[in-house]
Amino acid sequence: MGHNHTHHHHHDHSLAQARKINGAFIAGIALNLAFVIIEVITGLRIGSLSLLADAGHNLADVGALALSLLAFKLLASKPTKNYTYGYRKTSVLVALFNAMVLLVSIGAILYEAAHRFFNPEPLPGKVIAIVAGIGIVINASSALLFMRNKEHDLNVKSAYLHLLSDAGVSLGLVIGGIVIYFTEMYWLDSVLSFVVSIVIIAGTWRLLRDSLRLSLDGVPANIEIDAIHKMALQVKGVKDLHHIHIWALSTTETALTAHLVLNDNATIAEENEIKHTLRHELEHKNIQHITLETERESEACHKENC
Repeated sequence: MGHNHTHHHHHDHSLAQARKINGAFIAGIALNLAFVIIEVITGLRIGSLSLLADAGHNLADVGALALSLLAFKLLASKPTKNYTYGYRKTSVLVALFNAMVLLVSIGAILYEAAHRFFNPEPLPGKVIAIVAGIGIVINASSALLFMRNKEHDLNVKSAYLHLLSDAGVSLGLVIGGIVIYFTEMYWLDSVLSFVVSIVIIAGTWRLLRDSLRLSLDGVPANIEIDAIHKMALQVKGVKDLHHIHIWALSTTETALTAHLVLNDNATIAEENEIKHTLRHELEHKNIQHITLETERESEACHKENC
């Protein structure tokens, strides 16, 4: 039986790409963290729940950017005797923790917003609009940092789209602040905090679901085992691909092990060519660590404990 592991070309490419975008991540983290501090201080001073809710939203963005940066950094982590995959899985566990903490904090904000809705307090709508306007500038500027590389990496594209949506949320707060300033409809602050919280919950729920799935070694959401099986059968010489196991090593790396069934008369050279072709196709499906155990058709094992 043969045993093969994917070559390191993809890793070299990933590390080179990581070096190029590290600066963008660091700048994005710094800008958004500064804005979070501005929103928290202002929100506490004037008593605006919508600003505090948006601060929670932007803090989640800082966490998401930091996790993406961490994932790239951990690509270079060396395996040890006790941690044979290195520390890549840390990015998944931190994402799970991040989502849980954020959902609890949003629950507290929603509780207070419900109370404030029936007991509104005077708020300076002008200040809310100005701070949210700063948010538009910071989020849009941060998004621009990722524009160049957004089509080359899923993490970068995710950060780009997330920051653009944040700029949209900030625009909503600007409009709300202006309305409060001219109409003194102070209850609108509670409504805005509800809207922002719903946006956060929608994004955080996906983060919680995906990070929990990956932490339990589930198949990543962007990969389908049936599609992998169908693709393998289209490779000339492949009779079957079974006992397929796919799991995430980190938020950016995926591993696969499987039994590859070949014709009885397949030569070693043909076997190597088939495995090379299959690995190439799997890498295009964002699977980087590939281990294939080969079997001949007459000896193929279909038992669960094979």
